[in-house]
Amino acid sequence: MALEKTFDAKSAEKRIYEKWEKEKCFRAGANASKEAAFSIMIPPPNVTGVLHMGHAFNNTLQDILIRWKRMQGFKTLWQPGTDHA
Repeated sequence: MALEKTFDAKSAEKRIYEKWEKEKCFRAGANASKEAAFSIMIPPPNVTGVLHMGHAFNNTLQDILIRWKRMQGFKTLWQPGTDHA
């Protein structure tokens, strides 16, 4: 296969874009998994707060739930560190 000396981006973009439209890549949920999803967002402790056993207990419960849902076949996400303040 011989390569052209120059690359025609316009024709490549047109060809690829048409393929994307044909395969409905732009519709909502085009790449969505067919598996049921389960997620937990973990907020960080407050800046002024003091860490205590309640934080560890809460994280342990979340870990248990995520692992349990994963074993049930859910596509799981345990997202740490989202700021809630």
